Amino acid sequence: MDQIARRQFLQVGLATGAVVILSGCEGGGSKAASLPGPSWPSDTGRRVPEPRSASVPRSTPAAPAISVPQGVISRTEWTRAQPIRALADSMGRIDKVTIHHDGMTPFYSTGKSDAARRLESIRNSHVSKGWADIGYHYVIDPAGRVWQGRPISLQGAHVKDGNPGNLGIMVMGNFDSQSPTPAALGSLDQFVAAQMRQYRIPVRGVYTHQELRPTACPGRSLQSYMTMTRASNGRMARA
Repeated sequence: MDQIARRQFLQVGLATGAVVILSGCEGGGSKAASLPGPSWPSDTGRRVPEPRSASVPRSTPAAPAISVPQGVISRTEWTRAQPIRALADSMGRIDKVTIHHDGMTPFYSTGKSDAARRLESIRNSHVSKGWADIGYHYVIDPAGRVWQGRPISLQGAHVKDGNPGNLGIMVMGNFDSQSPTPAALGSLDQFVAAQMRQYRIPVRGVYTHQELRPTACPGRSLQSYMTMTRASNGRMARA
């Protein structure tokens, strides 16, 4: 496997002293040692402001509400923080979709509160790197719930050098180590198909991360499913 697609060994601070291998999204900087997960691609090439005191929250005042698709859980249900808009570019016309996994430790819980905590841990990790917010626009959990991530008015931070016009959708879990649940796959097909219709994106405009950059993301099992569901007789292609 290409070296850029490999994950460093990460020491987990648990009583078991276990070591896990993370093979998630492409790295774009050093890891935050106290936070879970792999490194993700850099947000933009712009200069990051000097770090602020830990007592000052890395967020901006609440911005005008962005319309959330029907059935999607608003970000206000999992975080009180707002994107740091000075660190993000405007999205512009959406013309492609990219599918990811989070690449952290395997995640099986169908509990809403567990999914919310995992989302916030990823957002904290991304912001600690000097990014505007969580890198993905939408996230799907093992129960099939769809969560709002970064507002779609802002470019994501999920494909290095490929974020303009690119809608980032992540499925929670590590799909080199587990398989996506049927509920997650059903929601993925339906939600992506709805975005394809809304933004007039053909199925050839739906990618996985590894199809755009040298990375293991979205993991072997989800990559295999995406190949099948985008085929002419696949569920996503026919939705």
